[in-house]
Amino acid sequence: MRNLSLFLLTALLFSACATQKMQTGIEKLAFYKPAENPILKADTSFTFFCPVKKQTVRWQRADVFNPGAIVKDGKVFLLYRCEDNPAAILGGRTSRLGLAESTDGIHFTKHPKPVLYPDNDDQTQYDFPGGCEDPRLVQTEEGLYVVAYTAWNYKLPRLCIAFSKDLEHWEKKGPAFAKAYNGKFLDMACKSGSMITKMVNGKAVLAKINGKYWMYWGELFVNLAWSDNLYDWYPAVDAREELKAVIRTRPGMFDSNLTECGPPAIIINNEINLFYNGRNATDEKADTRLPKGMYSVGRVTFAADNPEKVLRRLDQPFLKPSLPHEVTGQYQAGTTFAEGLVYFKKKWFLYYGTADSFVGVAVSE
Repeated sequence: MRNLSLFLLTALLFSACATQKMQTGIEKLAFYKPAENPILKADTSFTFFCPVKKQTVRWQRADVFNPGAIVKDGKVFLLYRCEDNPAAILGGRTSRLGLAESTDGIHFTKHPKPVLYPDNDDQTQYDFPGGCEDPRLVQTEEGLYVVAYTAWNYKLPRLCIAFSKDLEHWEKKGPAFAKAYNGKFLDMACKSGSMITKMVNGKAVLAKINGKYWMYWGELFVNLAWSDNLYDWYPAVDAREELKAVIRTRPGMFDSNLTECGPPAIIINNEINLFYNGRNATDEKADTRLPKGMYSVGRVTFAADNPEKVLRRLDQPFLKPSLPHEVTGQYQAGTTFAEGLVYFKKKWFLYYGTADSFVGVAVSE
């Protein structure tokens, strides 16, 4: 009887582990787009007194898109990009980051004011007048929230870092690469920081590999960077101190023009999974199976003990524009631009921007 009990207990534990592995695995998941899409839209009723412009602005009047995501207190929170002036040309508006929350991952309630925006602080030279864009949101095991975002001053986009204890109040830490290699990369165009996370008790938290934090970043190719403190980052370089690419664009494929990092990378089953946004070229290098210039979502897998080592990479995107609002708006070539990924209620929720105009979600089946 004792041996039978041990056998049954072992079988139950094995089944539980297998179920958990199936529930949290990413590689073979299929995603569907719920009928509620798009889940966030522009709204002219939201107003905010801009401390730099010294005037009241309708801060999400034009477009809302490109959200970061996190699970907190049993809810999904989105940190999403809002643009204010629909009359301005693409790239000529001011962006601020708003906060929204949901109990089901699909229906969201927006907070009334932006939470990260240009202010009268020591970062104005970097984030005004263009603003704060395209957040990727993570948290430490201790509960500190960290966001990698783009500061845009109409001259140069810079990857910047901010900290928060509550998602409402943020401390800007400045450009991520300001101190690296004696400031060599401070005035380099850079964006799209995807820090590496791991699953702990069903929640993604920042991981350390070989005693350091790591982040994939970039759009022309994907680079790596490491940090000890989460705000001073050091890009991976070669012997000449030139940036090293871990993946590059591929002629004739969906990522023939850009490979822009997506949501925070995540370690599952001892592998690092990075979702990234591939842009199809507009010339002879384009994938002829897709519209020229289209953004779609791909995936690349790295070794967990070596973030530079590529194990596998999709040849076709697993998510691409298919709904009317994904091929209209500011960017009509078509966009599904992923930046947020959470494990919530035993499913994966992938949040993305559509045509630089709306927020969409895809859910694992």
